[in-house]
Amino acid sequence: MNNPILPDWLTPALTMLLTGLLAVSAAAEPKKVLVVSVTKGFRHDVIPAADKMMGELAQKSGKFTVDYVKTDEDMAAKMTVEALKGYDGVVFNNTTGDLPLPDREGFLNWIKSGKGFAGLHAATDTFPGFPAYTDMIGGLFKTHGAQVGVECLNQDPFHPATRHLGPRTYVFDEIYQVKDFHRDRVHGLLTLDKHPNTGVPGDYPVAWCKEYGQGKVFYFSLGHRTDVVEREDYRTTVLNGVLWTLGELPGDAQVQSTAYQVSGDEATLGFKPLFNGVDLTGWKPRRPDGKSWSVQNGMLVNEVTEQAHGVDLVSEAKYWNFVVRYEYLIPKGANSGFYLRGRHEVQILDDYPDCVPSNSSNGSIYNFAAPAKFASLKPGEWNQVEATMKGNRVTVILNGVKIHDNLVVDRATGSELDNKVNEPGSFFLQGDHGCVAFRNVRVKILE
Repeated sequence: MNNPILPDWLTPALTMLLTGLLAVSAAAEPKKVLVVSVTKGFRHDVIPAADKMMGELAQKSGKFTVDYVKTDEDMAAKMTVEALKGYDGVVFNNTTGDLPLPDREGFLNWIKSGKGFAGLHAATDTFPGFPAYTDMIGGLFKTHGAQVGVECLNQDPFHPATRHLGPRTYVFDEIYQVKDFHRDRVHGLLTLDKHPNTGVPGDYPVAWCKEYGQGKVFYFSLGHRTDVVEREDYRTTVLNGVLWTLGELPGDAQVQSTAYQVSGDEATLGFKPLFNGVDLTGWKPRRPDGKSWSVQNGMLVNEVTEQAHGVDLVSEAKYWNFVVRYEYLIPKGANSGFYLRGRHEVQILDDYPDCVPSNSSNGSIYNFAAPAKFASLKPGEWNQVEATMKGNRVTVILNGVKIHDNLVVDRATGSELDNKVNEPGSFFLQGDHGCVAFRNVRVKILE
């Protein structure tokens, strides 16, 4: 039987159809991912569980397959520049130390070319003497304390790696602290606003992502414990983070601004930022040699140690009649204060929960008047304050509770900048007593 002759007009159409079908078929092919667990430093017991997790996640998603690099020999065979051409991404599963990569620079260039990199837990404890790797992953392991329960703050509820999580996620795990980390070079996903063990305010990142050349990088510092690796929310974060690096899920990688802007409603009322959330513009230390204040992820943080005494921070502008609003966070045992006109201290003190209101308790006008009610939150939580000053009268609202109502304050309360109570004065934040953080500091000038 002779084959029928196709009309000339049909041949191009069939060619296009076949090309399209081949393209769809190629697109449906799962990506190929290397899971690397070689260690030259500490070897985590969780590695087998995390390897197993990666295999299960690959099978569950159907979007990628995994191949394992567990030995030096595996690395020599599968991670040459030529061999890497057969893979679309890599997961560093608790790698540590200086790995025997055949070509370290070639590996980084492979990622830059458009490949995916995901690092789990100890991946930041890898190549400590290779700054280019640290730059790629975004930070270098510094230390960790005892395993502890923390609440991780969700910085991006829309990113695929974190959109399944609520605003806060509780986990008991080993919490890494990193160095050579730059908030202005990554897209934050999960973080802490205080030290995991001491509660001292500060920026302690937990997970982030970034672009690296044409490639994508995802790092997740949790996962020291097997029970954490087995949690469904942990596994979803890892799966979606890996899929994001492979280009299988959309998600933002732009650096988030920490600049503070008042809300639209407050702007309408006349409020303006007193602290910009980015740097110390508009503020100066009370002593020229004072260096205890820093800006960390939108927070104005004062850190005091046994070796380094703190210093007060003073606003360069002076004010007379105003409404000032601010939030503060303290660790256990902290002592600080927010000075109105640099002369009248609204006390900040850890006296939770056994406070008997006095003229030195939290919320007091220090050395002058006790708060009407106890309204403090426990250490580690953000307290909200509104203080209004007109002439020599002060009203203070702490966490929605009015604790001073049109109180006459006609003298300085101690540690003041000066005694000129009938003149405009600066705000100042007490830093010589203890650790504290402030955020969302804004002011409205009154007639």
